[in-house]
Amino acid sequence: MFCDDVWARSATLLQAIHQHPFNAALGEGTLDHRRFAFYIVQDARYLEAFSKALATASVRAGDSQEAAFWSRSAHAALDAERTLHEGYIEEYGLTAADLSGIRTSPTCLGYSSFLQAVALAAPYPVLVAAVLPCFWVYQDVGAALLKQTGDIADHPYRAWISTYADPDFAKSVEQAKEITDRLAATADDATRAAMTEAFVQATEYEWMFWDSAWHREAWPTAQWLPND
Repeated sequence: MFCDDVWARSATLLQAIHQHPFNAALGEGTLDHRRFAFYIVQDARYLEAFSKALATASVRAGDSQEAAFWSRSAHAALDAERTLHEGYIEEYGLTAADLSGIRTSPTCLGYSSFLQAVALAAPYPVLVAAVLPCFWVYQDVGAALLKQTGDIADHPYRAWISTYADPDFAKSVEQAKEITDRLAATADDATRAAMTEAFVQATEYEWMFWDSAWHREAWPTAQWLPND
C-alpha cells in the first residue's frame, strides 16, 4: 500500500521528529512558553493555507464522499484548531499587537507556499499526498506524547496533546490514508512518484516547522530592513 511505503521511506525522518527538542520538551511539559507561543502564531498562519489546500482538494475530488471529507477537514483546520490556539494565546496574555509583531517565519511561508503551489498546479492525487502528513504526523506525535505522559490532567500542554491524540482525529487520519491509498492504487507510475515526493517533502516541512519554533526562526535579512 502507498501509505505503508511512504511511511517506511520516511522512518528515519519521523524518528527525528519525535526526538526533536521541541517535541521532547513539549511532552515533558518543560517547553519554554516563548517557543510555544511562537509556534502557535506560526501554526495559526499555516492553517489558513492548509485549509485552502483542503478546500481545493474538496473542489477537485471526483468522489462526493471524498469532497465532503476534505470540506469538513478544511473547516476543522480553521475552527477547532484555531480555538486551541486562541486558548493558549489568551493563557499567555498575548495581545493583537504582540501577534502582529511576530513576523511569519521563512519555514511557515515556505510550507504554506508549497501546499498552495501543489493545490493549484499538481494533479489531485499529488495534492492529497501533500496534505496527508499534516494529518498523520500530528496524530502520530500526539498519540506518542499521550502514551509517554500518561495522566495529563496537570500537564501545561494537555490541550495540544489531547487534540492530536483524540480518537476522532485518528479516524480522520485513517480516512485521509484510505483516500490516498485508493488514489495511488490507480495512479500511473509518474503520478505515484510525484505523490511520494509530495508526501516526503511535506514531512520534511513538518520537521522544519517544529525546528523553526524551537529556534524562533527569524529572517536573516531583517538586520538590513527598518524595524517598524
